[in-house]
Amino acid sequence: MTPTLTSPSSPTARYAIAMAVSVGTVLFLLLGIGALGIIGDGDRDWVFLAAPAVLLVVALATRLRPRGMAYALGAAALATVAAGVAAVVMVATDDVAASVADVVMLTAMYAGLFATGAWLFTRVRASGA
Repeated sequence: MTPTLTSPSSPTARYAIAMAVSVGTVLFLLLGIGALGIIGDGDRDWVFLAAPAVLLVVALATRLRPRGMAYALGAAALATVAAGVAAVVMVATDDVAASVADVVMLTAMYAGLFATGAWLFTRVRASGA
């Protein structure tokens, strides 16, 4: 029996799932920045836009191939952590209406989601796509 798109063991299905998680993470991050705000009022949330920017540049440079997407999402996770460190410094040194714990938890959540996407793309590559 050959794997089809509906079979979770199919490389195409694995790629589609990994891409859905990746796009969902970016949309979730943009929603968090735009509607809710991560750092206080939201006027300083621009630092978290580094992650989607890095993801886009690396993904396009690697032509959306599974290995390249894994690298892109790994880089986005690292960019999220770097943005989180900058956000914690902003919160700690300024009178921003946000708590350090909230910023750390949200940073960990978004970085974890990007890392999950990277792991899913490594599973695509491992399956031979």
